[in-house]
Amino acid sequence: MARFIFITGGVVSSLGKGLAGAALASLLQARGFKVRMRKLDPYINVDPGTMNPYEHGECYVTDDGAETDLDLGHYERFTGVPSRQTDNVTTGRIYQTVIRKERRGDYLGGTVQVIPHITNAIKEFATANLEDEDFVLVEIGGTVGDIEGLPFLEAIRQLGYELRDNAVFIHLTLLPYIAAAKELKTKPTQHSVKELRSIGIQPDILLCRSEQPIPQGQRRKIGLFCNVPEEAVIQALDVKTIYEVPLSYHEEGFDEQVLKAFGINDAPKPDLSVWHNIVNRVLHPEGEVNVAVVGKYIELQDAYKSLNESLIHGGIANNVRVNVKWVESEQFENAETSPAAVIGEAHAILVPGGFGERGAEGKIRAVQYAREAKIPYFGICFGMQMAVIEGCRHLAGLPKAGTSEFGHYDPNVVGLMTEWTRGNKTEVRREGDDLGGTMRLGSYPCNLVPGSHVAEIYGADRVDERHRHRYEVNIAYKDVLEKVGYKFSGLSPDGDLPEIVEITDHPWFIGVQFHPELKSKPFAPHPLFESFIEAAVKQSRLV
Repeated sequence: MARFIFITGGVVSSLGKGLAGAALASLLQARGFKVRMRKLDPYINVDPGTMNPYEHGECYVTDDGAETDLDLGHYERFTGVPSRQTDNVTTGRIYQTVIRKERRGDYLGGTVQVIPHITNAIKEFATANLEDEDFVLVEIGGTVGDIEGLPFLEAIRQLGYELRDNAVFIHLTLLPYIAAAKELKTKPTQHSVKELRSIGIQPDILLCRSEQPIPQGQRRKIGLFCNVPEEAVIQALDVKTIYEVPLSYHEEGFDEQVLKAFGINDAPKPDLSVWHNIVNRVLHPEGEVNVAVVGKYIELQDAYKSLNESLIHGGIANNVRVNVKWVESEQFENAETSPAAVIGEAHAILVPGGFGERGAEGKIRAVQYAREAKIPYFGICFGMQMAVIEGCRHLAGLPKAGTSEFGHYDPNVVGLMTEWTRGNKTEVRREGDDLGGTMRLGSYPCNLVPGSHVAEIYGADRVDERHRHRYEVNIAYKDVLEKVGYKFSGLSPDGDLPEIVEITDHPWFIGVQFHPELKSKPFAPHPLFESFIEAAVKQSRLV
C-alpha cells in the first residue's frame, strides 16, 4: 500500500511547497523508493489553461495533454517522473465532477453537500490511478486559513484518519527575522499550526523557512507549542540554487524524519552524487554566456519558469553559467531603436511562446536581427511562427505575410489548422465559445529530416515533444521558404504540420512548434537547450 505525505503551507504564500515536495521526493528516490507527486489547487478555475501568466505564472503541460500548475514542472525536473492529468486538480474540476454526477442522478436525489460529496471526490482524486508507488506526495495549494482551501484540508484530514500509519503531514511555515530586534519570531508558526489543528490535522513534521539559522532553543520552543518532536522541526534555509535544496534538506535530516514518522528504520542511504555534481556545475562554472529572452510576460519570470530552468540545464551540460537578460519585446518595435542596443552583449537570442498581438512585431524584428547578425537564435512555439513570418517578409517576397491570430494578412502563413486544411474555409472562434480545451495539447510525434541540424542534435529520426498552441505554420509555404535558405527539418508523421524550421547557412537558427523546455531536467538537459547554449559559448568567443 502506498504511503501518503500531505504537504500544507502556512503564514504566507509562495514559501515553496512545490519545491520542498519535489526535493523530498528526489531524496526518497535516491534511497530507492518509487514516488509520485500530486497537487490540489483550491482556485475555482477548472485548470490554469485560460489564466493570465501575470496572475498564475507558467501553465505546465503534461504528455497526456493536461494544462496544470507550474509546480508539476518542479516535480518532473527533480524526479524525472512524468506527470499526468490525474496529478493536478482544482476546486473547479472537483465541483464540475460532482455537479455532473448530480445532474445524472448518481446521488439518487440526495442532498449534495461539501461533506461528504466534495470531500469524497477530492479523496478519490488523491488516491486514484496509482500503480506500485511507495510514496505519494500530495501538495495542497494556498495557505492554511484560506476559506477556499477548507474542503481540501478536510479531505486530507479524513484520509489521514483512514490511512492511519500510512499518512504523514508536513507543514511548511515561515519564521520571520526582525532585523531591529535581531530575532527570529516563532509566533506566526505557532498560530499557523493552531489553525491547522483546529480542523483536526496535527502535523508530524514542521519545515521552517528562514533567512537565519534557527537556534536549538527556538526549535525546542516550536516543538513544545506545536506538539511536534524537536528533531522534527526542520530548518529550511535559503540556498544559492534550487538544485541545492535536496542536499540541504538531507543535511538537516528531513528525509530521515519522514521515514521515522512512517516507522521505517532500515531504508538504504541515499545516493546524492547526481545532485552534488549538478550543484558543483551550477556554483563553479568554467565560463559564462549571455542569452537575451525576448518575451512579453517578463515582469513575472514565473511565466517562463520551465524556460529559465532549461537554460540553466543547458549551462550545466556545457559547464557554464547562463546569464539571462529578459527583454520586453515591445522595445524592438520602435524603428529608431537599435536591436543591438536592446539585447546588449547577448551571445544568443531566444523568443518564447506567447498569445496575442502585443509585442509580436518586436519579436519579428528580434528574429530579423538574429538572422542577419548571425547570432544563435532559438524560437519556441510563437517564436517559430514569428521566424517563419520574418522569413516570408524579408526573404521570400511576401512583405505583408502574417498570422490569422491577429487578423487577415496577405497571406496568412500561420493560422488555425481548419483554415488551411478545409479548402481555405476560415473557421474562427465565435463570441461566447469556450477558450478552454481548444488547443493542440500534449505529446505528439515529429519526424526529423535525415542530415538536418536537429537530427544531428537529437541523434534520432523521430522525437515526441509537448505542444500547447492553436495556430500552425501553413505547410503550403514550405517550398517558398526552402528556396531562400529555410529548411523544414521536422514534420508531423502525415507531413501536414511543420514542427521544426532551421536556416542552413546560419551558425544556429532553429524554430520549434513545441515546447522542449517542458521535458528538460538538470540531470538530463534537453538536447536543443544543450546545443543552443553550446552555440552561445562559441558565439561568446567570437565577440
